Amino acid sequence: MLIRSYREPHAQHGRRNFSSPNTYDPSQADKSVEVQAENVHKSFEDRAVLKGVDLTVSEGELVAIVGGSGSGKSVLFKHLIGLMKPDQGRVLLADRDTTPPKLIDLAQQDEAALEKIRQRCGVIFQQNALYSGTVHENVMLALQEVQGMEPSAAAQAARAAIESVGLDVDQVWDQDRDHLSGGMAKRIAIARALALDPILILYDEPTTGLDPESAGHIYDLIKSTNDKPGPDGIPRTSLIITHDKDLLFKLQPRIALLHDGQVAFDGTYEQFARSDSQIIKPYFEIMPSLHFRSSRPR
Repeated sequence: MLIRSYREPHAQHGRRNFSSPNTYDPSQADKSVEVQAENVHKSFEDRAVLKGVDLTVSEGELVAIVGGSGSGKSVLFKHLIGLMKPDQGRVLLADRDTTPPKLIDLAQQDEAALEKIRQRCGVIFQQNALYSGTVHENVMLALQEVQGMEPSAAAQAARAAIESVGLDVDQVWDQDRDHLSGGMAKRIAIARALALDPILILYDEPTTGLDPESAGHIYDLIKSTNDKPGPDGIPRTSLIITHDKDLLFKLQPRIALLHDGQVAFDGTYEQFARSDSQIIKPYFEIMPSLHFRSSRPR
């Protein structure tokens, strides 16, 4: 796969040239595409948010999507899971029910097809989106209602998922959602996603509001989850929306920077951290304050 440390200019989209050579990552060359955004545009009334986003993610990759407030990260996130449809362009996702996997256009799928596709995806929202009730009810619900498991089988799978995120199953099993700490609630949200054994995992600000120790646990969990093969040995793919500079340093993911509705940078952490670009460097310096701001109640 061609990874561009800085996007080359395209006159029709007004992209900026940061004058850095393209780099090629041979480790991704023979891997299947897991998710792909092609020239994605999205506007709300007269405000253009996405202005031609191009992003290709191969199976097994760990990719962080970063960018300042209003750059389009959250809107792109919703397109990648089929909650929004682009005004122009396409979002393609690997259909793992075909061999080899075919790329399907999410905007062309009906709700039943999208629901089936989402069963292969684990989504961890910024506010965790846990249901009212106990820990085990949260983790078991999708296993029973989506995958049709019997209660005993769902309980077994839920226990395994909770254990996989480093929690004492017997201690947390009957705890109510409202009594969980921020770090514990985040881990339960991840356990709920992992219980479905997803191939593609999307995290929206996974360390927002967490103390450094809890955030460290989440870093380790994201990495170990991405490294563990999914169903049938298929490599897991992880996408992370974040402002967390420490997460980037710890995980060293591929980084895609959104700026003014486009991918302005796509490359390694080292390239990103060392850049003197007039777009990248100021953003890199204010990442801690943006991360802190996103942690405040809204």
